[in-house]
Amino acid sequence: MPPEFKSFNDNINQGMIQDIAPRTFSNAYKTKRPETTNYALYFNGHSILVGKDSPTLRFPRFEELTDVREEIYQEAIYLFAIDDECFYLVNHLPEEQPEFEMKDTGIFRTSNPRHLAFAGITAYSLYKWYDNHRYCSHCGNRLVRHDKERMLYCEKCNNTEYPKIMPAVIIAVTNGNKILLSKYANREYTRYALLAGFTEIGESIEETVKREVMEEVGLHVKNLRYYKSQPWSFSDTLLMGFFAEVEGDDSITLDREELALAEWFERENIPASESDISLTSEMIEYFRNHQE
Repeated sequence: MPPEFKSFNDNINQGMIQDIAPRTFSNAYKTKRPETTNYALYFNGHSILVGKDSPTLRFPRFEELTDVREEIYQEAIYLFAIDDECFYLVNHLPEEQPEFEMKDTGIFRTSNPRHLAFAGITAYSLYKWYDNHRYCSHCGNRLVRHDKERMLYCEKCNNTEYPKIMPAVIIAVTNGNKILLSKYANREYTRYALLAGFTEIGESIEETVKREVMEEVGLHVKNLRYYKSQPWSFSDTLLMGFFAEVEGDDSITLDREELALAEWFERENIPASESDISLTSEMIEYFRNHQE
């Protein structure tokens, strides 16, 4: 392994939203009719149908829905399975369901059980993809679902579409006993976070790390160490986490269009994290608790 690209051991606690062991997530694509006991996930914009007044996250099963026509079963799209539980995407469902109500998909950030929160946000990503790709972007013809893989294709011009997954990096910049934390500018999320950014065309992940750090805080970095990855379906992103050491001067030059602030924190003064579902939170906690 090149000296600039090192990896951490994997023997640490599991706590991100996709960490649902001992349950098993299976995303193998299937085309099969749903059974009455399968989950029926219904979205409308940023909202999803969930149980009313339930202390935990609850999705409807087909047998629990009212006023359901045969077409609902015929048009349901198989999404994935967790253990032996199958999840389907349904459309055109009457929203007046006695035991259920529409809630914002933001509930998945804090809901339990964790495996259903992960199922919900993963399904939401697929819902957006299907909803945004009804017609061919090349010729305008109606797209058709493939029967062998999760792909949409155009029967007229043979154009194909696959689910949207954008590569991005999360970067923990360190300087001895200090870590760089930042806050985004002009966003609803106002808590401390690590630096982050999307990979641009023609660059490697390692180049993305160096470019984003330079663009956002004006620092050079060295000794990139890969930590972990995370499917972050809230933004259709595959996140790759890196630790990197500052090289040279650690004075910050802030990109105020991207960040409201960025500052160094000594390990013992790192602010408490309010969430444990994200790669960012786990990396901050890793630095807090692992002095090397």
